[in-house]
Amino acid sequence: MLQVRIIAVGKLKENYFLAAQAEYVKRLKPYAKVEITEVPDLPCPDNYSPAQEEQVIKAEGEAILRRLQSHEFLIALDRNGEQMSSVEFAELIREKETLGLPVSLVIGGSMGLADEVLSKANLKLSFSKLTFPHQLFRVVLLEQVYRACKISRGERYHK
Repeated sequence: MLQVRIIAVGKLKENYFLAAQAEYVKRLKPYAKVEITEVPDLPCPDNYSPAQEEQVIKAEGEAILRRLQSHEFLIALDRNGEQMSSVEFAELIREKETLGLPVSLVIGGSMGLADEVLSKANLKLSFSKLTFPHQLFRVVLLEQVYRACKISRGERYHK
């Protein structure tokens, strides 16, 4: 069975995001074991200097790095990463499942991911050049993992 772990900076706070996350985790149960790991998002006021912002990114990155495992396929979600279709993403997920590799997907904080995290990634993946709220993006990511599972098994799912 596919093992998927989402490592996300920050907590889901709004009930509608929590409900959407729970719904997709429930839908994924027949296809994958899903684990969601949250790391604290650190405050970064608008008046922080670039050096202070870099310290926040680095600290969040260190929290992510402590949770990584050596035997996983690591996908860093990064707006400068590779873009792929849902079918291509499904093929990637299916390949990793066939190889028995757990897949971890990392969502950074509001300022992105630390270079140390990006350098450890097997793949840097972009869903768009647009910026998404992190809480919403977690739900979008779960939906795409669900879609990938359905596609890779040849099951019907709306296009």
